[in-house]
Amino acid sequence: MSRSIDRPALIVGLLLLAAAAIVAFDASRQTITSNYGVGPTAMPYVVCAGLAVLGLAHFIVAFKDGLPKPEEADSKALLWIVGGLVGLVACIALGGGFIIATAIIFACTARGFGRDALIVDIVIGAVLGTVIYVVFLKLLTLSLPAGPLEALLS
Repeated sequence: MSRSIDRPALIVGLLLLAAAAIVAFDASRQTITSNYGVGPTAMPYVVCAGLAVLGLAHFIVAFKDGLPKPEEADSKALLWIVGGLVGLVACIALGGGFIIATAIIFACTARGFGRDALIVDIVIGAVLGTVIYVVFLKLLTLSLPAGPLEALLS
């Protein structure tokens, strides 16, 4: 009985555990405190715990026999999604703002998943981005990256 190790699952497990360690280290160095219970350092520890659980689950899967072989990745879909992420970062870095960045990532992700209505998806992403921006700005009084469209709403 030969046992094969699922290398991709093992590598992802290691990467997730490394990310958990980095988040825990970063959270332990935060100096922000709170006088009213749970402070701002609580969420990084929650994220750390989630990453650690996912990493350990990947280790279990890596050594388990009889699991189906994953399908080949769709490189065109991955390029659309990565392109959307690059567009999001570039848009925010260049001052385009949250709403336009959200429209870009939404439309590119939808295209990556096979939807073929790019203009409609840009409009849907812009509407969702506007709603999210207004909720954060007005209800939560938190700021998101502002650009020309956000200036109209402020």
